Amino acid sequence: MKTIVHGGVTSETSQQQSVLQKASEAGTQENNPTDAVISAIHILESCDLFNAGTGSAVQSDGIIRTDAGLMTEDLEVGAACSMANIEHAIDVARVVKEKTPHILISGKNAVNLASDFDISTDEDLWTNESRERWESLNHPVAASPKTQLEWLQEHFGGFDTVGAVATDGNNTAAATSTGGRWLALAGRVGDVPQPGSGFYCTPAGGVSTTGAGEDIARTNLSQRTIGYISDGFDPQQAVDQAIEEFVELTDSVAGIIAIDAEGNTGVTDNRNGMVSSITSS
Repeated sequence: MKTIVHGGVTSETSQQQSVLQKASEAGTQENNPTDAVISAIHILESCDLFNAGTGSAVQSDGIIRTDAGLMTEDLEVGAACSMANIEHAIDVARVVKEKTPHILISGKNAVNLASDFDISTDEDLWTNESRERWESLNHPVAASPKTQLEWLQEHFGGFDTVGAVATDGNNTAAATSTGGRWLALAGRVGDVPQPGSGFYCTPAGGVSTTGAGEDIARTNLSQRTIGYISDGFDPQQAVDQAIEEFVELTDSVAGIIAIDAEGNTGVTDNRNGMVSSITSS
């Protein structure tokens, strides 16, 4: 098994790198790629150093909502989004993939589905840092979305997610999980739960992205990267080509990790700050 994980395009710290190493090692110890990416992302969702699960970004109404997506090489997909109080969004994505005929469930209905499958739905995802940051703002929570928008334009931001891709030489899986972007309009859904944007997987390989979600979704960054791998590029060439085109099209921020069916990997970003870890058994 070979597993590669990322923690977003952020300023790398030794503590983050240590957690990412632990996550990639946990993935490598699993028996199949799906379990590998789930196990790795669990660790990152439970760590407040990353924008997923605990430590997620806060939306404009003061609620933290999480999103995640999961895909395997047979084109089976599961995703869930806009979920309050759910730390392990990736588990809900797996339920959608394996237990429903759908590919994406959202909001309260996704939370209800999680509860039915014994996934905890009452987690406190706030950290001291996020609470202090929120409380320091003069936020118009009670205002209408239209009224909030002008204020939000000055505060909206952030780029980070977590993700993992893995292969055992026969099967491949890709997954991404996030708490979204800081002070997004309540109900905003970015690239992470959208196959082809925040994650993608085919027999050629698997990809997970991070960065400015709206721009990643506009350019179908994950699918674009897989396309290059399918055309014969090795994963490093593929991610380099995809990020170059992304910058030309959007002049925005993104990072990509990729793996092909043979276990070759690629990692890139255009901010020189993405943290990642690769482990193989």
